[in-house]
Amino acid sequence: MLDRYRLLITKDSAQESVITRDIHRTFPAHDYFKDTGGDGQESLYKICKAYSVYDEDIGYCQGQSFLAAVLLLHMPEEQAFCVLVKIMYDYGLRDLYKNNFEDLHCKFYQLERLIQEQLPDLHHHFCVLNLEVHMYASQWFLTLFTAKFPLCMVFHIIDLLLCEGLNIIFHVALALLKTSKEDLLQADFEGALKFFRVQLPKRYRAEENARRLMEQACNIKVPTKKLKKYEKEYQTMRESQLQQEDPMDRYKRENRRLQEASMRLEQENDDLAHELVTSKIALRNDLDQAEDKADVLNKELLLTKQRLVETEEEKRKQEEETAQLKEVFRKQLEKAEYEIKKTTAIIAEYKQICSQLSTRLETQQAASKEELEVVKGKMMACKHCSDIFSKEGALKPAAVSREEQGVDLADEKDALKKQLREMELELAQTKLQLVEAKCKIQELEHQRGALMNEIQAAKNSWFSKTLNSIKTATGTQPLQPPPVTQPPKEST
Repeated sequence: MLDRYRLLITKDSAQESVITRDIHRTFPAHDYFKDTGGDGQESLYKICKAYSVYDEDIGYCQGQSFLAAVLLLHMPEEQAFCVLVKIMYDYGLRDLYKNNFEDLHCKFYQLERLIQEQLPDLHHHFCVLNLEVHMYASQWFLTLFTAKFPLCMVFHIIDLLLCEGLNIIFHVALALLKTSKEDLLQADFEGALKFFRVQLPKRYRAEENARRLMEQACNIKVPTKKLKKYEKEYQTMRESQLQQEDPMDRYKRENRRLQEASMRLEQENDDLAHELVTSKIALRNDLDQAEDKADVLNKELLLTKQRLVETEEEKRKQEEETAQLKEVFRKQLEKAEYEIKKTTAIIAEYKQICSQLSTRLETQQAASKEELEVVKGKMMACKHCSDIFSKEGALKPAAVSREEQGVDLADEKDALKKQLREMELELAQTKLQLVEAKCKIQELEHQRGALMNEIQAAKNSWFSKTLNSIKTATGTQPLQPPPVTQPPKEST
């Protein structure tokens, strides 16, 4: 078969112009078939042309390109042709095109009888509208739902067809009518035709909706015996009509039916052409929008690259500034640590001096007290002085006159008073030095606290500037500096 296919595509076909016209209308929005002269259209043209040469009695029929395109999306070109031949011959799809579509009309009658049995209210509504089965179901049988319905649904139907046979069309058709019953009962003649042509296929663009429809179709019972019964009824009815009908009337009726079918097919062709033009316009608009968007994105990309370069340059500058600030801070920190050590040493030295002064004062006070005790002891031991001072150190009333005291007592008294004034003066100077030392220590403590605050402020300022510079360069908000903790002051 493969060798024969290669031979068939080299032969001429009388229907090449029709095939070429239909190729451009077959799935015009699909990526594989949308390009004129592309691989998809070229392979589809070869398959349709090869079949028109292979089947001389039927040739190429309008709508076959959709079935061939579906097969071509799943397998190579040669295999798609072989499967198309298999479906047309072994599955009986070819018979629908024979004998002036006689077998197709039998399928219409069978479907109408099934609708009358399973959907009587919808059948009655169609009869009132004079809406016949061939007006909406022709494409269902001739193209196996491939011409109008979404591919996600068509793929399921082809799978079921290859497994169950051509009668699966009745299952899918009844499932479609059952799910659309409420909408069809409310529609008039024109509204029903438009519903079948436009609204019904749109319902199954979602994969989930198509899957549920296939489940419902598989659950519908269509007995083969019943179909054969309806087929016999149709044949009996046709024989009766042929016997009773005048040949001229029959020809006129057939001619009228063919004209109606031709008009309907032309209308469908016009619809497909309009859909093709609309799809191409939509694709062109989408392409223009995509190109405009691509230009905008390219401009934004260039701006982003430029900003990135600027950001990297700013980052480099910030890193250099950060390194400089680190060096400055390191020097300031070393200087501050040196000042702190120096101040600490001075404070320790002053504390030591104060301690020494305190020790000296205490020693002098003790020595003065001892000297006073010694003087007091001597005075108490003196016969003349003991009468003047009491044991508690208070003066006694003079028992003798001034003339009896003598020159020695006056001199000793003056000497003691002078020594006492000197000791009091030395004590006052020592206390003054102690107070001055404490004041100096407090001043140094204050300077140390101020210096620590300056160092902490310098740390926080440098840290905040560095983080703010880095965060500003990266486009984020700067971090807030941590709160300054005052160093505890030493008690004076």
